[in-house]
Amino acid sequence: MMKSVLLAAALLGVFSTAALGDDRYVSRPPVVLSPDLAAPWIMQLGGGNVRPVVYQRPVMVQQRGLFAPRAVRRAPAAQPVSAINPGVPAIRGRIEPQFLPQMVEYQTKERPGTIVIDTNNRFLYLVMDNGKARRYGVGVGKPGFEWAGAHTITRKAEWPDWTPPSEMIGREAAKGHYLPARMDGGPENPLGARAMYLGSTLYRIHGTNAPWTIGSAVSSGCIRLRNEDVVDLYERVKVGTRVIVI
Repeated sequence: MMKSVLLAAALLGVFSTAALGDDRYVSRPPVVLSPDLAAPWIMQLGGGNVRPVVYQRPVMVQQRGLFAPRAVRRAPAAQPVSAINPGVPAIRGRIEPQFLPQMVEYQTKERPGTIVIDTNNRFLYLVMDNGKARRYGVGVGKPGFEWAGAHTITRKAEWPDWTPPSEMIGREAAKGHYLPARMDGGPENPLGARAMYLGSTLYRIHGTNAPWTIGSAVSSGCIRLRNEDVVDLYERVKVGTRVIVI
């Protein structure tokens, strides 16, 4: 009798363990890595120089079959990468086709190599030979910040830093927008990838971190291009180039 009871208890334990083993993998708990760089385990791995990798949760897709459905991992879609600064995700934004760079017929008395900026139509023309020009879409000064005149490019800079004028800092602060006293060059900088400084003014032809604004009147007087376009223009002109804003 005692042997029978012991045998029954042993068999019950085996089946219970197997059942618990099966249940243990029915719903696996998610593993989330701490993004806190100051977390103790991060500090032990190498201090602040170690950046934890935080993966997006995979999308779980149920597939029907002869047996129980199984979960299939689907990798997240790849993010577009900037061709100018590899490793930095490109900023999404649409631009109308007419504002993309293109060669056009352009009759002018200005010499080849001159830049003419048509602020009304939001185009920058680099005058070429034989009545042609290379045309780029631009963003221009918003209402109250329009201007016209002729200057020369006095300086060129790659990934320029940005020091907002005190007037701009005060103007934006009155609207509740607080600007930094200075900002290093980089993809987040409003001056973008390149800048060409006009005369002794505060105006520049420069790139942007907001390419969807090309074709609009949004700036404080500067002429902005998409980063890939300002890089192209930058390589085609030199210090001393005449710039006419109309």
